[in-house]
Amino acid sequence: MPKIAIVILNWNGKKFLEDFLPSVIKYSINDAEIIIADNASEDGSIDYLKNNFPNIRIIKNKINEGFSKGYNDALKQVEADYYILLNSDIEVTDNWINPVIKLMENDKKIAACQPKIKSYNNPEKFEYAGAAGGYIDKYGYPFCRGRLFQTIEKDNKQYDDVVEVFWASGACMFVRADLYHKYGGLDNDFFAHMEEIDFCWRLKNEGYKIMFCPYSTVYHIGGGTLPKSSSRKTYLNFRNNLTLLYKNLPKNRLFKTFCARLFLDGAAAFKFLLQGGFKDFIAVNRAHFSFYRNFSKIKQKRNQLKQNKVSMIYNSNIAYDYFIKRKKYFFELNSDKFEIKTII
Repeated sequence: MPKIAIVILNWNGKKFLEDFLPSVIKYSINDAEIIIADNASEDGSIDYLKNNFPNIRIIKNKINEGFSKGYNDALKQVEADYYILLNSDIEVTDNWINPVIKLMENDKKIAACQPKIKSYNNPEKFEYAGAAGGYIDKYGYPFCRGRLFQTIEKDNKQYDDVVEVFWASGACMFVRADLYHKYGGLDNDFFAHMEEIDFCWRLKNEGYKIMFCPYSTVYHIGGGTLPKSSSRKTYLNFRNNLTLLYKNLPKNRLFKTFCARLFLDGAAAFKFLLQGGFKDFIAVNRAHFSFYRNFSKIKQKRNQLKQNKVSMIYNSNIAYDYFIKRKKYFFELNSDKFEIKTII
């Protein structure tokens, strides 16, 4: 059995630790080391862990520098064959680790994998952040099997196949430890949001696969740090999305994609404004200015990476398909637009 480390990044999440750490211990203690990486919490999380779970290893980050750097700093101190990056607001289930590890052990080209992620509050449905595996369209907009925009499907076992996907959710990501470090881990400058998509894209550009394993299920609350309606989240999503596109797109797609994004993001900003979301309107504009202001640094990162044509990018506009063509479910999308390989 390979050495596995579950690393839960915590920031003022004492309530989540109280609610969900017992299930992680119950269903994981025989298979993996459990580690809490704390991002300078001020809510008594550390004292709670020391008093109630004295055998759980704690890694203390001195300051909160975000999801990406919090994990990167912690994982430098963890020796394992596989890391499981696990959000603190997730309830795991019996035998959630072994099916994923077995899949990855059988194919060394699988760099990362995610389980089925369902809603803790609405258990018959998938959860927004990951569902049954993630994809992006040709303009960089992410979506999932089981979730297009705000339409979230019930799990009727319609996605119970092992498939290659484009990205695995950072809420519960299994990743080979050596590849995590070899290819730089999560981008510190992202702070939070879409850092896992950027990382998975880098892995795919290196010839590795990202997979979805339906034989493992976890339940996620979601929005534990930033609510879905947060303008801060809007800013991070738009800024980071532009950055991951520029870092990873092949050269022949850069100009067309960014021309389209100027128009599409402008339309999104004015849509926010018309709906009364002035702060979100400002957030989109701030995201673009931040990208341009840091362009030279982002360009340096791009120059250090490979950019290849990779599979699993949806060669269409998911927003057009969803809002204009009224395709509300993943299975309604044109499968010819991207290749989905069923492995098992």
